[in-house]
Amino acid sequence: MSGEATPGTLASTYSPDGNAPAPGDDDESSGFERANLVRLHESIAALLAAREQWREAYAHLRSALDLVQTEGRGVPAVPEQFRREVDQLRREHAEAREQSIRDSLTDSYNRRYLDQRLVALLTEQEQASGGLGVALVDLDWFKQVNDEHGHLVGDRVLQRVVELLQADLPEGAFCARYGGEEFVLVLPGIDDAHAVRVAESARARVADYPWHTIALNLRVTVSIGLAEANPPPPVPETSALVTTPPERQLLRADDLLYAAKRSGRNAVAYCEGGQVRLAGAAARRRTDPSRLVIH
Repeated sequence: MSGEATPGTLASTYSPDGNAPAPGDDDESSGFERANLVRLHESIAALLAAREQWREAYAHLRSALDLVQTEGRGVPAVPEQFRREVDQLRREHAEAREQSIRDSLTDSYNRRYLDQRLVALLTEQEQASGGLGVALVDLDWFKQVNDEHGHLVGDRVLQRVVELLQADLPEGAFCARYGGEEFVLVLPGIDDAHAVRVAESARARVADYPWHTIALNLRVTVSIGLAEANPPPPVPETSALVTTPPERQLLRADDLLYAAKRSGRNAVAYCEGGQVRLAGAAARRRTDPSRLVIH
């Protein structure tokens, strides 16, 4: 469509405040009506193009262009079906976008959303008060759940774990599936102590759930590594390997998850004053610092 108008450029031609208003002061209201109809066609064209329905999008763009090129022939009425079509397409577009950032099994956010949102949140953190906690959650012995109870039960376990992790999260926090049986809780705008309480509460909800209602003799726990809300500067020898703040924070969470598992699982590990600590009842356990590097 070289040389032709594109969505977003035609309606300005008929804006009464634009460079090329509809001719004649008496035609001002007519110009408004025509511009509204042009915008309506453009809206439909843009939404259809976003869904890769190119033929239908082009038809609406041609209709908008025809309106611009026939300025002296009166303004056709805006068909109500066009308005309904725009509303429907906008809803479908919003639903499709939401589906693209959700995990199909658990309905938590997916890795794509996590990666994008972490970058944005860490940028916001640099400009505002409050920290950003990142908790990496792993289901303990999940392979045994699948082996002993089957993958259908395993799927139900993943779905229920996500429901439990998401319960009572602070405002702005969210859960995302990191991969397999690993999930991430992102906790913006809270301090370290609050982040520890949130992670420990999530762990306890999973441990205390009556899993026998899903399958006989089923028991599920999670281990959590919590990268603090206000992290220290990156260690020089590791910063060359990890190029972005989200990667550094996820690596710290992964290191701490390893510490939680080494302590006996079903625990939340975090770092305080340079020392690895365990939250809640697990605080009485000993942590094994061997092979642990906090990035």
